[in-house]
Amino acid sequence: MNKCTDEEQIFDLIEKNKAILSEKQVACALSMLWQFQKQKTSLLKNVECIRDHPQFLTLHNLATTKMEFMNDNTLVNVLYIIQQFGFEAHDPLVEALVTEAWRRLERFDINMLSKFSSCLADQHLCFSPLMGKIADIVNRNLETIQDLRLKSTILLMSEELTSQQALAVMGAMEEMESRNSHLIKKIASILYKHLDNYKPVELLRITQALIFLHFQSKELFVKLRELLLSYLKVSVIPSEISLLVCALSMLPSPHLDEARISQIEAVLPQCDLNDLNSFATSVLRCIQFDPMYRNNTPGKQLKLLQKLDHYGRQRLQKCSSLNLLWEEVKSLKGDWFADSLLEETVVTLQRLMDEINYINVAGIASFISRTNYLSTSLLDRIASVVLQQNEKIHPFAILAIILPFSALNYDPPQRDEFFGTCLQHLNSYLSILDPLKLVFLGYSLATREYFSEDLLKAIFNIRFLAKLDSQLELLCSSLNMKVQFRLMELNRAVCLECPEYQIPWFHDRFCQQQYKKDFGRMNGAEQQIYKMLAEVLGGINFVKASVLTPYYYTIDFECILDKRKKPIPYGSHNTTLGKLPKIHSELNTQIAGSRLPPGAEKIALEFLDSRAFCRNIPHLKGKSAMKKRHLEILGYHVIQIPHFEWNSMALSTKNARMDYLRERLFGEGKSSS
Repeated sequence: MNKCTDEEQIFDLIEKNKAILSEKQVACALSMLWQFQKQKTSLLKNVECIRDHPQFLTLHNLATTKMEFMNDNTLVNVLYIIQQFGFEAHDPLVEALVTEAWRRLERFDINMLSKFSSCLADQHLCFSPLMGKIADIVNRNLETIQDLRLKSTILLMSEELTSQQALAVMGAMEEMESRNSHLIKKIASILYKHLDNYKPVELLRITQALIFLHFQSKELFVKLRELLLSYLKVSVIPSEISLLVCALSMLPSPHLDEARISQIEAVLPQCDLNDLNSFATSVLRCIQFDPMYRNNTPGKQLKLLQKLDHYGRQRLQKCSSLNLLWEEVKSLKGDWFADSLLEETVVTLQRLMDEINYINVAGIASFISRTNYLSTSLLDRIASVVLQQNEKIHPFAILAIILPFSALNYDPPQRDEFFGTCLQHLNSYLSILDPLKLVFLGYSLATREYFSEDLLKAIFNIRFLAKLDSQLELLCSSLNMKVQFRLMELNRAVCLECPEYQIPWFHDRFCQQQYKKDFGRMNGAEQQIYKMLAEVLGGINFVKASVLTPYYYTIDFECILDKRKKPIPYGSHNTTLGKLPKIHSELNTQIAGSRLPPGAEKIALEFLDSRAFCRNIPHLKGKSAMKKRHLEILGYHVIQIPHFEWNSMALSTKNARMDYLRERLFGEGKSSS
């Protein structure tokens, strides 16, 4: 290639050798073609002809398939050249190169960052989250950067940002969970300059972003408060009033005076459930954070909350259309809704559930998942709609439909037919489904003891896991960690429940890193149980706290009983109450009882707080039920101690609790002492 003197010679070489070209040769060919163009005068340049040449398209396709093997410098250079030949941002190769570069961004040197940021600027992506990420990296290395062009371009074109561009950058930083104080301060100063020009909804977005990013500025917050109040005094639209009050309640030392409370009360009859929920959340936030209300809550605020409850219930009771109801409840969340209106909302959904169909079924299912409220009649109706109308349901809605059955640990009538229909509907889409959704789908089905070999093969292969890794690097840290945990939990479930699939356990390193970070102190109830267990069993050396099992389940307490139900002591170990002992673990996959005396068994005692149960009834949720199932596979006899039993009036004395533990452990009646 280096001996070629024009484009046609390059193209001849490509045509003859396209089956064996390496990624370096592909990059070299593209580079040579661009060099030839650069050497020509503007009159002789023939970019369009080169771009449309059949062998250039061959190069384009080869670059797509060999992109992941390119080194960092080659990757960015190919992106630059492809763009010089006029390929737009939506071209598949350009999109793939940008995504791959994003994945590698942290290891780019400053020159590559500079070239990559120029490519993004050419795509009009100056204010994208990706450019924000580059700015973040630049800021962290500001002192070592010699490229003044990059400094002036990234940090952050600040003097040229319009009010809307500054708002977009702040939104991108919020999405990235940025903690770069220098960059946040710069953008906040631009927002301050333009503050008078923003609409109420934009002021709310600014307030939310600044609070989320932990930005502190008395001057900016004072001006924000003044603007919000000035808008509020003249507003008569319920939705606008609710968002202004919401923004005010987020600012430091929030306070609602009597005039604002009266203004809210005046518009309540016109409010939908979203507005009512927003008002209630704001009032509760003011009560919680306003120093004036530390010792007592004024009657005006309590009266307003009562009115909000009244209008919310009234609106639900009058509702006669499921679709209208759904428009109002689909995004509701927060303590007020959960405590005051959730039950009434479920009653209304049950009243209108004949209107659930293929169009709204996924939304209703998603809502039930979020609320943790188990309504078997609603879930049965959802399953019925899936079985009757599955051909009309969009395949990508299947995960949302399955989720409440998984989360709430409920099997509908015709369980296998229901789950089978869901998966059959998805099978032909497994290769194109978003990797994150595929992991969540596999986990949700595993929670219900439903394992599809096709689905598991689609997830547990090198190609898919590499694709997932690439996508994880583009996510915020919290979502990234959630996906990794779900993949680990699915891997564990398959190893324990479907060993015949021979899927290996590959999460040892991940789990070791997490449990080094996550082991903390016992809470009050756990300390009580630990102390009483030691007494019941005959001493502290008969019980272990915070045991780590094979496959990295944590058990609150563990003990061993022989075949006559007599406790067997462990070796000596020191434990201070309230502090966890050294993690006890068997970092292999042998079952728990494999080295015990004949007839003996290991007991796992788990204290279950409210998160383990459905909101409305003491029904064990899917994750806790799966853990019990897996511990039993590992050889444990599992004893679960629900919080509502341990904290009940029946167990209000120490003796009653000791008797309760004896009965659960040994099956004995009350003690004589």
